[in-house]
Amino acid sequence: MSESVAASLDPSAFVEGLHARKTAVAVIGLGYVGLPLAVALAKKFRVVGFDISRGRIEDLKRHRDPSCELEPEELKAVEVEYTSDPAELRKARLIIVAVPTPIDDNKNPDLTPLTLASESIGKNLSPGTVVCFESTVYPGVTEEVCGPAIEKHSGLRCGKDFFLAYSPERINPGDRERTIDKIMKIVSGQTPDVLEAVAQVYGAVVPAGIYRASSIRVAEAAKVIENAQRDINIAFVNELAIIFDRMGIDTREVLQAARTKWNFLDFRPGLVGGHCIGVDPYYLTFKAQSLGHVPQTILSGRRINDGMGRWIGRKLVKTLIECDKHVKGARVLVCGLTFKENVTDIRNSKVRDIIDELRDYHVDVFAWDPNVSAEEAREHFDVPLVSQDALRDFDGVIFAVAHREFRDLSPEVLSSMVKEKPSPFFDLKWLFDREPLEARGFRYWRL
Repeated sequence: MSESVAASLDPSAFVEGLHARKTAVAVIGLGYVGLPLAVALAKKFRVVGFDISRGRIEDLKRHRDPSCELEPEELKAVEVEYTSDPAELRKARLIIVAVPTPIDDNKNPDLTPLTLASESIGKNLSPGTVVCFESTVYPGVTEEVCGPAIEKHSGLRCGKDFFLAYSPERINPGDRERTIDKIMKIVSGQTPDVLEAVAQVYGAVVPAGIYRASSIRVAEAAKVIENAQRDINIAFVNELAIIFDRMGIDTREVLQAARTKWNFLDFRPGLVGGHCIGVDPYYLTFKAQSLGHVPQTILSGRRINDGMGRWIGRKLVKTLIECDKHVKGARVLVCGLTFKENVTDIRNSKVRDIIDELRDYHVDVFAWDPNVSAEEAREHFDVPLVSQDALRDFDGVIFAVAHREFRDLSPEVLSSMVKEKPSPFFDLKWLFDREPLEARGFRYWRL
């Protein structure tokens, strides 16, 4: 991998073959990132969509997106060759990898999905193929981990028989406004010709523009700091929320006042979970520590954000006591279980931390989430899921996620959720006005 590149790639011929559909683009991993990309590419190119989940493949063949990001009409409008057979990757001259990059129990990078994808690619790689990774990693993974893995299983030489590229994903799950075609795409390649070829392919489906990074490592670094930066800023306002809570000051009012200055950064306090912001910074800190540097700012932000759910749970217990309610056996309704609003994904949801803290105090926790099944609620959160027509007789309510179904609930409906007043009403996402709820006897609190 460290040897100089001995071969080149003709960008014009490469892209021409894709446009003529003589060769295909393959997308590995058809989740939040891969599926919208595959559908966008299918408008211009022949596309093979690969996923190891046969159930997901069958759903997509029936024009159903398990992630609920794309409507059936969007899936019907294009032709994608969905498959779970890795041999189909041999049809492709451009393979795009969009698999998860999680962390393990020790919060170290888990590169297993990437290495397995690289193995499948290597066993089914045609000479002259470009392999482009979109998964978030620390700088160096594409060339130091993925490239050698492909070489090992293909017997081909990287930079001569096949080529590497990297283009970080910028998908925002649940966001129907900032779709893939509206966000500038960073691209990078192992050689200038590979960079040009990949830029032309992405440029055909991303009218928002293409940014050509000088190297794969620069592109990898640009991606991982995007989420680390956001994580640190949210940690700052989360710490402010803890401080202002002790001072009896409304954090929302403070931030509203501060936003009147033109250069104030507009961040809100909240739970930081999911598989991006709550995970990606650990990739950067892992690499930094391997180089002998302790990244204090990033790790400090992670500690604050990882502790918010437990802190909110303790705050709710104290509010139950202030309302003269017995904590043991108190019935608390948690509205929203997913890691963010308007998605079905519960991976790394920090709502779990609130539930665990309440359960430590022997509170009986129930949940309402129209985007989560009763089986998922029981399996992943160990809570019973209640239907909307059974939202009554609780001792406290916490709105943890801003699903669209929650936003239009009237004060009358909200008031009927509890059996007696005063009762805690926690509004973590600033969904409701304080005054109408306090007028109905709620002990209203927000981050």
